[in-house]
Amino acid sequence: MRMPSMRKSLIPLCLSALTLFSLPALADADHPHVRLETSQGNIEVELDAEAAPNTVDNFLSYVDEGFYAGTVFHRVMQDFMIQGGGMTADLEQKETHDPIALEKSGLDNTRGTIAMARTANPDSATSQFFINLVDNSALNYRDLYNPGYTVFGHVVSGMDVVDKIAATPTGRQGPHADVPKTPIIIEGAERID
Repeated sequence: MRMPSMRKSLIPLCLSALTLFSLPALADADHPHVRLETSQGNIEVELDAEAAPNTVDNFLSYVDEGFYAGTVFHRVMQDFMIQGGGMTADLEQKETHDPIALEKSGLDNTRGTIAMARTANPDSATSQFFINLVDNSALNYRDLYNPGYTVFGHVVSGMDVVDKIAATPTGRQGPHADVPKTPIIIEGAERID
C-alpha cells in the first residue's frame, strides 16, 4: 500500500525536476552562441534574440550558410572596435542578402559587445559586424538623428583574442584605412551548444 502512494508523491517531483531542467533550454533558444574561428584564435559570442530578433536572425543566416569563412577583420582601430565579416583578404566585398532595418535593441555599445556595421543609412546593415573594444556610448541609439548601431550580443570567451587582433599593426590598402598589415581571417563561424 505504501508503494502506490510513494509513486504518486514522486510523480510531481519528477515533473517538477523535468520542468526545471527544460527551462534553461528554452532560454538558450533566445541566446544562441556562435564561435568565430579566426587566424588569431576563437571568439565565442552570445546573441540576444529577445532584444534584437531580426538582427540575430540575419546574422545566423550568414553563419548557417558558411558565409563568414574566408572573410577578414578589415578595419581595426585600437581603443575603438574591430570590424569584419564582409570582405575577403583582397578586400573584395562579398555579395550579401538585402539590407535589414535598424533595430533599437536597447543594448549599449559597451566593451565586448557585438553590433552591426552599416553605411550612413541606418537601414543598410548586411553581413558586417564589429566588436567594441571600449565603451562606445556615441554609437548608441539616441534619436532619429542619432540612430546608432544595433547591438545584438556580447563576447563570452575570447576577449583576449579580440584584444590581440586590436593590437595588430594596420595601414592603408587602396581606399581602405586601418587594415591589418597581415590579414586576420575568419576561418569559420558556427553555432555551438
